[in-house]
Amino acid sequence: MEVGHLEPAGSRRDACSRRRSRQPLLNHDRAEPRNMRILIVSDAWSPQVNGVVRTLKTTIEHLRSQGEEVEVIEPGLFRTIPCPTYPEIRLSWRPRRLVMQRIASFSPDVVHIATEGPLGLAARRAALHLDIPLTTAYHTRFPEYVKARFGMPLSWTYAYLRWFHNAARVTLVPTQVVRSDLVARGFTRLAIWSRGVDSRVFFPRHGQRLEGDPPIFLYVGRVAVEKNIDAFLELDLPGTKWVVGEGPELERIRREHPQVRFLGVLSQDRLAEVYSGADVFVFPSRTDTFGLVLIEALACGCPVAAYPVTGPVDVIGDAPAGVLDEDLRAACLAALRIPRQNAVAHARQFTWQRATSQFLLHLQQAAEKPAPTGVEA
Repeated sequence: MEVGHLEPAGSRRDACSRRRSRQPLLNHDRAEPRNMRILIVSDAWSPQVNGVVRTLKTTIEHLRSQGEEVEVIEPGLFRTIPCPTYPEIRLSWRPRRLVMQRIASFSPDVVHIATEGPLGLAARRAALHLDIPLTTAYHTRFPEYVKARFGMPLSWTYAYLRWFHNAARVTLVPTQVVRSDLVARGFTRLAIWSRGVDSRVFFPRHGQRLEGDPPIFLYVGRVAVEKNIDAFLELDLPGTKWVVGEGPELERIRREHPQVRFLGVLSQDRLAEVYSGADVFVFPSRTDTFGLVLIEALACGCPVAAYPVTGPVDVIGDAPAGVLDEDLRAACLAALRIPRQNAVAHARQFTWQRATSQFLLHLQQAAEKPAPTGVEA
């Protein structure tokens, strides 16, 4: 996705006056909002392949198709350094001045920050300094990831995230379960922004079949300790296990589980074929906020087996499209009995059109709200 060229920044006064000279975002007489100027900031972007990047790119595509003006600040615009323990991820190095310039130049109606890394931190500071409405999103259980990798106490990272997000006029979360958890941890002004699946890509591909003895159990996602992939690979299951994805634990996993088939990173079309060729999609993570791959698998007719935790509980719930059980092996075996049409039918409720409408409405409302008081930049 191309990022438009932005002219050098003007002053804080110039940026504010340009925004205030525009018509109101919401016409309350006719309930017809004008198009928005939205600046999205994310430390996660191509060539990364994950749910955050896919969510943002799909949302931006839908926003632009309906006339919204969207610009993106992402790591490719800056000098970067490798992320510790995960060198495939690049982090922007000292981006604060350029981020300030780009935000002031574009003069958006709202700055939306998708991640809490170096770019997100610089954009938070800039938006507050320029008095531009700020919204954020909580995509990732970062504290749980840091604890899994480094043993850092949850209270430390949650304190940082609480400080980061409570400066926003609204923080968007994917599910009610995540919202309740964050409220209990002192987060404020939370709203739901769900997810969707592209039915033009993810649909049952009849006649597809993965190699190996049946049944086929499939994992798709980052091969990393926080995804709890070992819980799946160590299960005593009949048939064959397939893994799609890459990550810092891939070489170890290959050594320890030579019987597992690995496919690496796939295009979306090929991924849809793989979902269609599997018997059960296994989701062993206990730390995801949603799990976009869950609804992709369902849309392709692949029933789900998972733990009864955030993400699967919100996506599957009591629907006859998957099995949630603390005994993951039992869930896998029970999911084999689920008709594939159940999975497809359940996935139809998750559309990007609905999710994008949620996102846009929250940003429109946030732009008209007063800024939180007592916020530190």
